[in-house]
Amino acid sequence: MSTKKPKGALLTGMIAAIAASSCCIPPVIAAIAGAGGATSSMSWMEPYRPYLIVLAVIAIGYAWYSHFKPKKEDDCGCSIQTPKWYQTKTFLISMTLFAALSIGFPYYSGKFFTDNAQNVVVENKKNVETIEVTISGMTCDACQNHVDHAVNELDGIVSIKTSYTNGNSIIQFDKTKTNQEQIKKAINSTGYSATIIESK
Repeated sequence: MSTKKPKGALLTGMIAAIAASSCCIPPVIAAIAGAGGATSSMSWMEPYRPYLIVLAVIAIGYAWYSHFKPKKEDDCGCSIQTPKWYQTKTFLISMTLFAALSIGFPYYSGKFFTDNAQNVVVENKKNVETIEVTISGMTCDACQNHVDHAVNELDGIVSIKTSYTNGNSIIQFDKTKTNQEQIKKAINSTGYSATIIESK
């Protein structure tokens, strides 16, 4: 039995699993590191996510198939090859779990963002302004959580609700403590592009 095929399949599965969530990993790393920058640079991979997930499942499935496939034996009844470390069941289980965690990353990435929402006391309700901001480049929960986290760093943010599916954010803020330009700058610092379309 060739040892290259299962090894290649497992490597392909790992790369595909990581690539499937590559657009969601940079925002979390940036938030943990306290950095902004081009965290949306991998958003171009989002349309390929379903195909990468299928590739990962097929490749890892093939690695499991190769592991359980009956081994050829020589005349003495001995196995022709002893399993390599990457062919052991423990390693396959570990890599399968890693792939599953990588593929599911967008769904639990919000857990990595600390809740930095402030309890803002508004002295005069006339000072509260609501704006809608369109944001391009967001592809998953990690993106919207990154935007919320960056905007909540500003003083005077009463509430923020960002949606990557709608590509927007509804923000209420105390205009005596911050302004639209600072909010736009905070969003742009995450690597996404913000445009204020409505002010109430």
